[in-house]
This record gives sequence, C-alpha cells and structure tokens, in this order.
Amino acid sequence: MFEKLFDLTSHGTTVRREILAGVTTFLTMAYIIFVNPQILSAAGMDIGAVFVATCLAAAFGSAFMGLFANYPIALAPGMGLNAYFTYAVVNGMHYPWQVALGAVFLSGILFLILSILPVREYIINAIPKSLKMAISAGIGLFLGIIGFKEMGVIVADPATFVTLGPLTVWPVILGSLGFVVMAALDARRVPGAIIIAILLVTAAGVALGVSPAQGVFSMPPSIAPTFLQMDIAGAFSLGLAAIVFTFLFVDLFDNTGTLIGVAHRAGLLDKDGKLPRIGKALIVDSSSAMVGAALGTSTTTSYIESAAGVRAGGRTGLTAVVVAILFLAALFLSPLAGTVPAYATAPALLFVACIMTRGLTEVDWEDVTEYAPAVITAIAMPLTFSIANGIALGFITYAAIKLMAGRWREIHPAVAILAIAFILKFALI
Repeated sequence: MFEKLFDLTSHGTTVRREILAGVTTFLTMAYIIFVNPQILSAAGMDIGAVFVATCLAAAFGSAFMGLFANYPIALAPGMGLNAYFTYAVVNGMHYPWQVALGAVFLSGILFLILSILPVREYIINAIPKSLKMAISAGIGLFLGIIGFKEMGVIVADPATFVTLGPLTVWPVILGSLGFVVMAALDARRVPGAIIIAILLVTAAGVALGVSPAQGVFSMPPSIAPTFLQMDIAGAFSLGLAAIVFTFLFVDLFDNTGTLIGVAHRAGLLDKDGKLPRIGKALIVDSSSAMVGAALGTSTTTSYIESAAGVRAGGRTGLTAVVVAILFLAALFLSPLAGTVPAYATAPALLFVACIMTRGLTEVDWEDVTEYAPAVITAIAMPLTFSIANGIALGFITYAAIKLMAGRWREIHPAVAILAIAFILKFALI
C-alpha cells in the first residue's frame, strides 16, 4: 500500500526511514502547539480552542501534502503571520479576531486562484531577491522584539519608546536560559531542540513556583469558540485590503522558498532546478490556509523545519503523513499546553528570529539601490509593529531609489504598481 501511495522504491527510501523522518520533523516543529495558542490568545481567542485548531490544521495540511503532492513537507500555522495577526491586525488596528480570520480565509482563496493560474511564476519572479530576503529577515526581527517583550527583557519607556527591563526576575532568567539551551542543542544537531528547551523551562518554572502545573494528558478541549467564527463579510472592507494582501504575499513567498529549499536538500528538483508538482504543493498550502482559518487559527503554511526530516532520510509524502498522525496524537496534551507559560515560548520566537534574519546575508551589499530598500523593509517591521508597513515602505523605497538613480528599467511593472498602490493607501486610507 505504501509503495503504491508514495512510490518509495523510486525515491530510494523505506517505510522505516520515512517514519523516522516524520518523527524527526514533528519534534522540530512541535513547539508550534505551545507557541501558537499563546500568541493568538493575546488577540482574545480561546487558548484551548486555538490549541485544537493548531493541531488539526497542522494534521490536515501535512496529510494533504503527503497524500496529494507526495512531498516530505509538513505544514502548521506559520510563525510571523500569527504574530502579525495578533499584535498588528487585532491589537494594533483593533479589528476583531473574527475579521482577521476572515482576512486569512480570503488570502487563502486568492492564493488558491494564483496556484491554479499560470501567473504565479510571474508574480514570484517579479519581486526582487533583495526585497524577498528583507521580508523574511524583517519578520524575524518582528518576532525577536515580540520575544523580548514577552520575556520582559524590554519594556515600554516614555522617553526612549523601549528600554531594558529588570533582568533579575525569574521569567527573564528562565527565558534567557531557554534560548541558550535551544541554540546549544541546535548546534549539537539534537532533533527537537526548541520543544526540549520549552519543556525544560516550563518544568523549571513549575518547580520554582513561578507558574502552576495543569497536568499533561486529557481529552481535547472544545474547538467551538473558534470553529467557523471567521467574519468573511467584515474582511471585505477597503481598510483590510492591505492586510489580506500581506497574508497572501508573505505566505506565497515564504511557502515557495520553503518548498524549493527543502526539495533541494532532498534532491527532488529536476535537472533545470525546478520543483515537479509545485502546482499541487501550492494548492495544498492555499487550501490549508483556508481550512486553518475555518478551524480558528492564523495562516497555515509549509515549515522549513521539514528539512530536519529530509536530513533524516525522508523523501516522500509518507514523512508528512507521519507528522499529521503525531499532531493528532498531540491533541491529548492540552493540559501541558496550558501549563507552558509565555516566558517559556518567548525564547522560541527569538530563536526563529535568528534563523529568519540570516536572509539579509543574501542581499547584494555592493548595490545601494538593493540594500537600502532591504534595510528599510527589515527594520520597519519591528519598529512599526507591522509586517504590512514594512513591505509597503520597502516597495516604495525600492521604486523611488531606482527611479531617482536613473535605473528605472530595473523596476518590474508589478513592483511599480504595488509601490503606487501603497503610496495611495498611506495618503488616502
């Protein structure tokens, strides 16, 4: 059966190797079942329902990727977009979380349309590499400042906006140690470095009396508080157009980069360096975003942590199916998820920030018309507390500098149109 479904022999793999790869991938990304509910609960969403939605969205997306596209790539609610959902859209712009879920659903529909139409490659190729890398790095910096805030390392200050918080309190001490443990375990190539550190910090916090224990196993909580609560009609307002675009834009480029990166490490690209069945993979991602929104979570997307499973030998969709089964099993860990405090998950935000920020190394630092817009894009995201604002300022800066430098021919028409649209947004909305 497995041979018929996943064509194991032609991929040079076995059932045992695929199962091991699936377990490895799950361990590297299982932190999301603790982190995502913490982030979305700050938007006023029921933490238990979000926990269930996170597990179910990850299980659906991973199983769909394995069975439909036959790739060893797992999906789950994406880091960065969940923070944008909570801290920018809901808490910053004061939209109800139901409307924000509607925006995620609409972005999934648009993504699905783009996945089916042949224009997807045109759009992907239209955006300069420097801006793509800057967007990834900017999201990383955005996560970093949120991580510092959740740990208490930085606090608000009326004179300097932010300043150093008290470093001798237990949440800061434990969170800082958690980050060091994550990095050290990752350096030793220990699978599940992030989740191991989260659980160690949680155990230390409970032992010290900093946070209470709520148990480990139980039946899953109700998903009713978030299930089908998305407000699609509310998401159609003009002011939400940029938000829908941001969810779509980041998911499209992040997902494409992840697919190519993981497939390259797995040796799944063809002789021209292209990914076979990329259309199917993008359909999976867009469909998962819609299903995730219906369940009650922010954008579900492909995870770069799937590379860990590929490193362990995963080559087919059986790896992703194993991940899906493990996410379903995780549904019975809701008390443990409730025990994990914010200071234990904050180091994960910092660690993911470190991984994403390295995208700046791929910017052309010899060309000021490339690196200046990239820097503006990256620093604007954390400082304006908005991925959308960072993208907008980056596109405007890129087009303006190229134009003023007499290199207007290097501006792709799509970039020029988007830059003008962003200028009009800032001027009129």
